[in-house]
Amino acid sequence: MQSTGRPRREPSINDVAREAGVSAQTVSRVANGKDVVRPATRERVIAAMQTLGYRPNSAARALKSGRYRTIGVIMFTLSSYGNMRTLEAIATEAAAAGYALTLIPLDAATQASVSGAFAQLSEQAVDGIVIVIEAHLLHQAEIELPSGLPVVVVDAGAQARRPVVDTDQAQGARLATEHLLDLGHQTVRHIAGPVESFSAERRLQSWRDTLVGWGAPVHQPLRGDWSADSGYRAGLALAAEPTVTAVFAANDQMALGAMRAFHETGRSVPTDISVVGFDDTREAANFWPPLTTIHQHFERVGVLALTALLQQIDGVDAPSPDLVPTELIVRASTAAR
Repeated sequence: MQSTGRPRREPSINDVAREAGVSAQTVSRVANGKDVVRPATRERVIAAMQTLGYRPNSAARALKSGRYRTIGVIMFTLSSYGNMRTLEAIATEAAAAGYALTLIPLDAATQASVSGAFAQLSEQAVDGIVIVIEAHLLHQAEIELPSGLPVVVVDAGAQARRPVVDTDQAQGARLATEHLLDLGHQTVRHIAGPVESFSAERRLQSWRDTLVGWGAPVHQPLRGDWSADSGYRAGLALAAEPTVTAVFAANDQMALGAMRAFHETGRSVPTDISVVGFDDTREAANFWPPLTTIHQHFERVGVLALTALLQQIDGVDAPSPDLVPTELIVRASTAAR
C-alpha cells in the first residue's frame, strides 16, 4: 500500500464524540476525570478513545486547571539504599494521586547544579519539587533554592524555611547505642559515615551524646564511606583492639564489612563483639549472624514528603520539620556482656 505522504491527523475530541455518540462536552468531562458522567457513558467514551487512539491534551487541561499533574524530584545520589526506597515511595504515592514524576539526578551539588535542575524542571512544567539529599548541601549558606515553586526537602539538615521530612536520625543512633550499653558493654565504638553526609553526622553526634549521658568512655570514631569495604577496613582496626566489645556502624553495609573482619581475625560475633547497623536493609536478616539494626521507614518518609508537597500545591501550609521515628530490630549479632 503506497503512502500518501501526508502526516497522520491526530483524532480530536469531536471524533471521539461522534464515535461514542455523545457531546464533546461529555468527552471533555471524562478526559478530565469528572464524576458527573454516568458509568455506562464513561465506558463508551473510554472505548471510543482507545479505538481512535485519542490522547487528551494535558497542556490544555493545565491551562484550564492550573495544574500540570507532574512532580519533579531532584536527587543527589541514586546509589544509597535509603534514597531509592524513598524515591519508590514518592513515585507510588504520586501515581496514586494522579501525578507523573520527572527525576533529575545530580552528581555535583553546587549552586549552579541546583539552579540548573530547577530551571529544567520549570521548563518541563512541574507543579512542585521534592529534593532528596544526602549531604549538608542546602544547609550551606551559598546554596539557595529558587522561589516560585512548592518545595519539600527530604533531609532534617535543610533550611528551616522549607518543609522538611526525614528519619529521626538522632533517635535511631540513641536506640542503637543504648541497646549495647543495656547489654552490659562498657562503651560502644562507632564506624561513622562520610563527613559530608548530614545523616552520618547526626548519627555520630547522637552516639557521642548518648555515651556522655551514660558516663561511658568516648573513643575517636572510625570513618567509612557507606560501603562494606570501608566497614571491613574499620573492622580490621577495631579487631586489633582487645578491649573492643561493641560496635555501632552507621549503616548495614559497613556493619557487614566489619563483621567479616571480625570473623577473619577470630573475633566471634556476638560472643566477643556485638554489632549494630542502621537502615534494616532487605539483606540484614540474612547476614551471619543476622544483624541487629535500626529500621528506617523510608516508605513513610516518601509518603509524607509527597503529601506535604501536594498540600503546598493546594495552598495549605505544611508542618516543618516532620521526623519519622525509627525502630530497633534485635537479631543475633548482639549479646549480653
